[in-house]
Amino acid sequence: MKSPRLWTVLVLLGLTFFLLHSRGDADRVPESQPLALMPQTIGNYSSTDIPMDQAVLDVLGKGDFLNRSYTPSHVQQVSTATHSSSAMPIGLFIGYFATQRTGQSIHSPQHCLPGAGWTFESSRYTQITDDNGKPYHVGEYVISDGNTKQFVLYWYQAHGRSIPNEYTAKLYMIADAIRLNRTDGALVRVITPMLPSESVDTARERVVQFTGQMAPSLPRFIPD
Repeated sequence: MKSPRLWTVLVLLGLTFFLLHSRGDADRVPESQPLALMPQTIGNYSSTDIPMDQAVLDVLGKGDFLNRSYTPSHVQQVSTATHSSSAMPIGLFIGYFATQRTGQSIHSPQHCLPGAGWTFESSRYTQITDDNGKPYHVGEYVISDGNTKQFVLYWYQAHGRSIPNEYTAKLYMIADAIRLNRTDGALVRVITPMLPSESVDTARERVVQFTGQMAPSLPRFIPD
């Protein structure tokens, strides 16, 4: 017997397909800069691009993707063996789709991470504020794979909104397809490894501070 969650997904997908294809017109896609131009230095972090396997890109579909590791500038070589929370890197992934009308859609980490062996230990929705004072509604998670833990923030960004829930994001996309003739949107994920002795609050502070410095750049790449 299918779960209520699965039925919700199926109904939303069916409604999305019907509404978008019944209109039959092309999306209005505002201009934006490619994600490759995201600043390579954010705060005291400098970055390294992480190539994505073609198999992963094939699953993600036609979009613009950024996959980077940001490392504290004073750290020459980072590993959990340093036993210092100030040395921990931060991973930034952004997937932007200029249109979701042609079958392309944003893949939820709620589905992708368990498939990669990760288990969600805790989850909640919360609000953070960037360095310009703009609030962001985000999902906050601790995930684990054996003895390895990571702290994660992610949300869906579209048309000036930050949305932590994938189903709500789908509903907004349908509404905006009708009102604005736009289906563009993005997933933003910020993640950091946790030391074995590190508290969730310490890892959260690291990610929230970085996100607050990074987020003001987002409208250049994800149009409001």
